[in-house]
Amino acid sequence: MPSFSNRLSSLKKSEHARAYAIMLLGCFIGSLAYPAFLIPNNIAPGGLTGVATIINYISGLPVGTVSLVMNLPLFLASYKTMGRSFFIRSFIATVLFSLFIDLVPLPALTHDMLLGSVFGGLILGIGLGMILRGGATTGGTDMLARMAHKHIPFISVGAYLFIFDFLVIMAAAFTMTPEAALYALICIAISSKAVDLVMAGFGTAKACFIVTTKAEAIAAHVLTDMERGATLLDATGAYSGQHRHVLICVVSNRETMQLKRIVKQEDPVAFMFVTDTHETLGEGFAAWTE
Repeated sequence: MPSFSNRLSSLKKSEHARAYAIMLLGCFIGSLAYPAFLIPNNIAPGGLTGVATIINYISGLPVGTVSLVMNLPLFLASYKTMGRSFFIRSFIATVLFSLFIDLVPLPALTHDMLLGSVFGGLILGIGLGMILRGGATTGGTDMLARMAHKHIPFISVGAYLFIFDFLVIMAAAFTMTPEAALYALICIAISSKAVDLVMAGFGTAKACFIVTTKAEAIAAHVLTDMERGATLLDATGAYSGQHRHVLICVVSNRETMQLKRIVKQEDPVAFMFVTDTHETLGEGFAAWTE
């Protein structure tokens, strides 16, 4: 029988492999946005890849290669502040993301700038979100913003990112067309939202909160009939001043009706509300990742 330390080591290796798989898939998916939608429509969606897209428009140099060349000095300059593991993952992600942009033989799927900005932003955001979930970054203005914040700390990292992306958009307006810059803003907005959605998760579990005087009975059904965990909190009614228990449990979508029936059976006057959970980690749900 394997020891606890061996099992823990095996679990960590499995989590590392899963994180790298998510990161690599994100590099591939995100890179597809450039040859399929962004480059053919001259859309520069901020960041160093946006700068590389502008350079491609002017000189014809490949976007991925130019982006990688600009990223390498930033990686070298920020090595000490990133941590070894994060640096290695981010370096791998940046190299692969840049190579995929240039090497994946994907033709332009549309020459409509609106479609290019919408679908390009969506695919780019999904890919970047997966890279972040894998514990990495593609470098670029993210590292530049952190370095600038270190020297001028009264301006936040987020503000620096906005400034850098704004400068890229303005450069696109002058070197390409103002119309291209406006479509780039649409692309950035959609990709940012897609990143947030991927980072938050797409789980369909439900978090259930039940205010009741029969919390122990309901919890017993949840534990035995549904084989789910539950947490009891003490609460006091603001108006009545009466003591109550609040039972909290997370169940899958299809288990919600079963829980409602249990609550109605044990305490028809209970107060219950149900909310969506974007991501649920732990026993019975998704495994923990880095």
